[in-house]
Amino acid sequence: MTTPAERRLAELRRLRALKLAEQQAQADEAVKQLAFSDYRTKARPQQLPPEGDWRIWLILAGRGFGKTWTGSKWLLEKALQQPETEWAVVAPTFGDVRRICVEGPSGIIKSAQPGQIKFYNKSNGQITLANGSVIHMISADEPDRARGLNLAGAWCDEFAAWRYEETWTEGLVPALRIGNPQVVITTTPRPTRLIRELIKRDDGSVSLTRGSTFDNAANLSQAALAELRARYEGTRIGRQELYGEVLTDIAGALWTWDSIDAARWHQAPELSRIVVAVDPAVTSGEDSDETGIIVVGKGMADGRGYVLADRSCRDTPFGWAKRVVQTYHEFNADRVVAEKNQGGDFIEQTLRSVDATLPFKGVIARQGKRLRAEPVAALYEQGRISHVGNLDELENQMTEWVPDSGSSPDRIDALVHGLVELGLATGASADRFFASISKPCERCGMPMATDAQNCSSCGHLVPQTVLADATISLPYFP
Repeated sequence: MTTPAERRLAELRRLRALKLAEQQAQADEAVKQLAFSDYRTKARPQQLPPEGDWRIWLILAGRGFGKTWTGSKWLLEKALQQPETEWAVVAPTFGDVRRICVEGPSGIIKSAQPGQIKFYNKSNGQITLANGSVIHMISADEPDRARGLNLAGAWCDEFAAWRYEETWTEGLVPALRIGNPQVVITTTPRPTRLIRELIKRDDGSVSLTRGSTFDNAANLSQAALAELRARYEGTRIGRQELYGEVLTDIAGALWTWDSIDAARWHQAPELSRIVVAVDPAVTSGEDSDETGIIVVGKGMADGRGYVLADRSCRDTPFGWAKRVVQTYHEFNADRVVAEKNQGGDFIEQTLRSVDATLPFKGVIARQGKRLRAEPVAALYEQGRISHVGNLDELENQMTEWVPDSGSSPDRIDALVHGLVELGLATGASADRFFASISKPCERCGMPMATDAQNCSSCGHLVPQTVLADATISLPYFP
């Protein structure tokens, strides 16, 4: 039996616990409201969640729009609104998650107000908030990382640069199963299959926001804006990088996004050969061409072509030679193939100055760029070439280059040299293909496109009537 003094002490303890709990609740509410007011008052209208019962908020915007700030603020707000829940932030690599989405100047750490983050565990990639909610840091390069999680929502950054669709389809989407899960996707657009699919949805599940770099001009330095304008303004790629447009296929281009995406692999099989192909730049400087450096392989079992990597760069001759040698060793390749039309023996000498034992083969491109590229483009249409992961710069060049446009596609040239070296675009089928689209020049004997007005090899002018009436014979390719 308790005494009056013990009962009074128990009552005091109960009141103190209630007061502490009430104070904690008030503090939690104040922390949440501080976060919400900060986000809601500083955001531009385009950076605020849209109305409606959407599941995916897709933000396609140019560089500098404020995508990272929007994603981090939105994720914090949602996680603080729902105590004891799990969330995810996903970016192309774990380094991107940590460096940009979490620790960057517009990331989660900087976006949070004092008291909102309880603990940040860098080693296991978790952020624990004051209300018990947890944000998991996930690399899109690891599709299985989201499996087993019970997520109430997620922020997916640079979604168009993810290498594996499975990170979304088999990892993240099945893990979104708590309450009414929502996802914000922030990305500079690229016409990947998933992006195109999300844009086409008309069932209300996707809310689309578009924006440009210049929407956020007030928060960007004049120097940065001037540099972006100088680099991209008036170009097709500028419509993507600055204005957030999804660029579709170009009429006349030899490659399409569909043909590349349809055959894409996420991991190469066992390969019988690996070649590092080079289209070297003979000058160095800001206005010089890039040196195309493409790694290709031939499947051991299926004999198909696999494009493994793009290591192209703009550098001095010694600089790109060193990069070629590093790439050769990185992929344990069996040969380096380089075009030597302009550099001649200098190309081989430069490479051997880095590695004297490098297996090297020089290639003299006797056909025009169109005739070299078309048989390789045909292999893509036949589904005989697969890209391993996303090769953004190469694929952009492939889908944008129109033959006879006057541009010099360094990456494409290297790609073609590599696949030809593997024996994928040679033999009777390639000869028949050439024969169907070309005739030999009457002066130098080199093949010409059927609609060409002059030979790209010797410049000989050929009347169109001759081309139209001529019987196409099988050209000889040394």
